[in-house]
Amino acid sequence: QEWENPFATWNPQDFCNISEVVLPLDTYWSPPIFILERVNGQNSDMNYVALMHNGSFNSTRPFQVTLTCTLMILKFPFDTQTCNLSIASFLYPVTDLVMKMRRTASQSMKDSQSLFLTDGEWKFTNLSIIEYTEIMDDKGFSVITYMISMQRRPTLYILNLILPTCALYLLDMAVLFGPSSLEEKINFQIAIILGSSMLAVILNNSLPTSSNKPPVIGT
Repeated sequence: QEWENPFATWNPQDFCNISEVVLPLDTYWSPPIFILERVNGQNSDMNYVALMHNGSFNSTRPFQVTLTCTLMILKFPFDTQTCNLSIASFLYPVTDLVMKMRRTASQSMKDSQSLFLTDGEWKFTNLSIIEYTEIMDDKGFSVITYMISMQRRPTLYILNLILPTCALYLLDMAVLFGPSSLEEKINFQIAIILGSSMLAVILNNSLPTSSNKPPVIGT
């Protein structure tokens, strides 16, 4: 965060050429912000702010946050999800506090790709930023929304779900139309059904829910 306070200025030549000081965050006013989709998070202990001689404040407080996100899994495992991260301040209307982006969407995406390596199930693909005014109780509030697009890596599901399932059904069809006796076909069909059931039990915990709108307790 960066903001200016014209009442917190000084001449560095009058104070041993000191042009910057680091102070506790509660020493001066700081803009309070909220994450609308936040469910849980771990706040940072870096509650300090850097003050320049021209009244410019710079505060960096990294923290980890858990967000709510609607999933559309109709194309699973080749799906792409978009999650929003909305930052707002509902204590001050837009007439008193207006938030602006510090970096453009392309710069933020480039920095994110260089700092965070996504080697897990999801791949960070795109980032777009929207600035708008939210109207609540006849008052406008400044909101910035980061739209984060992620693409699922389907390799795990192809190797562990799609290929074994296709192999079982191809083997089922080969036995069904093969020259084997009826008793052998029945025994093999039972073995294939048991194998499919075991595969479904093993992959039950790794598959997402079938609903694209999971129930949320709250309004």
